[in-house]
Amino acid sequence: MSLKDQVILITGAGGGLGSTAALALAKAGAHIILLDKSIPKLEIIYDAILAAKAPEPIIYPFDLAGANENDYQTLANTIAEEYGSLQGLLHSAVEFSSFTPMTQVATKDWGHSLNVNLNAPFLLTRVLLPVLEQSQHASIVFTSDSSAREAHAYSGAYGVSKIALEGMAKILAEELESGYKVRVNTLVPGPVDSPLRKRAYPAEDKAKLPVMASLNPVYYYLFSEQSKGVTGQIIHAATFHL
Repeated sequence: MSLKDQVILITGAGGGLGSTAALALAKAGAHIILLDKSIPKLEIIYDAILAAKAPEPIIYPFDLAGANENDYQTLANTIAEEYGSLQGLLHSAVEFSSFTPMTQVATKDWGHSLNVNLNAPFLLTRVLLPVLEQSQHASIVFTSDSSAREAHAYSGAYGVSKIALEGMAKILAEELESGYKVRVNTLVPGPVDSPLRKRAYPAEDKAKLPVMASLNPVYYYLFSEQSKGVTGQIIHAATFHL
């Protein structure tokens, strides 16, 4: 399955799932724009992609929470000038510290979580949509969480943001459906041996969980021609089959 000549931007590209997706999609031939606030983490995945002899990616240091609207627009303008169009946008950045009772969530922490998990995907999607629409076909993928979707106690701002994120993805998919150019879907990775999972469930036996690379087929699917016409869907990795 080739993604040759496709340009895909990945947020949280230095994180567990973000870097997994970046390497997998790069190996399939895509040109990856690596977006993250941590330059050392970006350099690690950059080197891994080069070591795999995949197309050289672009590193774009960017603080989703601290950036203003002008910063987002500058990013979109840079991509438009460099590539002319964009074929994929994967929202993989996430902010989660711990499970906390709602009454004990600090206002600052609440705002920061919503900025990274909800406001940033909205702003980035809005400024990049004109660039995505320059492609014959393009894919936007939001990353959610199955446990947050069930509104469990103590999931706090993280849980609220994921519930809202799925709603936003559904609304956007319906708004773009008549164009048949940009498809919008939500990926629920499920329990995998990721850094986020380690923070959330430190006592869990991670050896019993699927490795992050088990998500590669679903990433291929969501950004390849195989998913053309599929929009407004919630894709559960655990039950995904081609």
